Amino acid sequence: MQTSLHSTMTKVPAVTLGFWAIKILATTFGETAGDTVSMSMNLGYLVGTGIFATLLVFLVTLQIKAKQFHPFLYWATIIASTTAGTTMADFATRSLGIGYPGGSLLLLGTVLASLAIWHKALGSISVSTVHEPKAELYYWLTITFSQTLGTALGDWIADGPLGYLGAAVVFGALLALLALAYYRTSISRVALFWAAFILTRPLGAVVGDFLDKPVSHGGLELSRAGASLVLSLAIATLVLAIPQRAAEPEMRRT
Repeated sequence: MQTSLHSTMTKVPAVTLGFWAIKILATTFGETAGDTVSMSMNLGYLVGTGIFATLLVFLVTLQIKAKQFHPFLYWATIIASTTAGTTMADFATRSLGIGYPGGSLLLLGTVLASLAIWHKALGSISVSTVHEPKAELYYWLTITFSQTLGTALGDWIADGPLGYLGAAVVFGALLALLALAYYRTSISRVALFWAAFILTRPLGAVVGDFLDKPVSHGGLELSRAGASLVLSLAIATLVLAIPQRAAEPEMRRT
């Protein structure tokens, strides 16, 4: 048996500090943009979900058909998944009446099930394997479930005595612990990645809510559309300013 590197590069970015910075901004944008459509435009959670889910399917299709990693296409797809996650989580926890705890537990189950099925089907849930259609489908499905879970989890914690800023501190501290575990322990890097990926979503959710929720509810009551515009410009600037490269594919035996 000979070990060789897949000639096909992945179509997802290398996981760097810049990746996490853009991811947090994207999840914050997802919260404000999702609320803009479902609340400010009075379209409701179900219609908002239909809009963003349609956009997500379109972008995932483009992502799968692409021959190589395209930064703006990738991050546009991430943004579509996080906005869809916002409206889906709000629909589940509010319109269906199962509440934040029930919604969070239900969505956690979908994330774990997606990861388990992905691992059983392909033998790995590492981002370094995302260079074939089947792996990409599992990747984007898991990401969308994680974005939805993150919204419900963020709303659950922020709705308690901690408020938006307290919840942001909690999720920021948990991410710091994951970073410490990455540098100081031998815990699976794949497990740490998915844990961090999930936790960046509630961090973005509570920061987004802090920006646009009424002062009486602990927010700054900024314009949702205005906050979304500023966040989109910040994301585009970082994508241009931070070097974007595809993650290295796994070594496999052939």
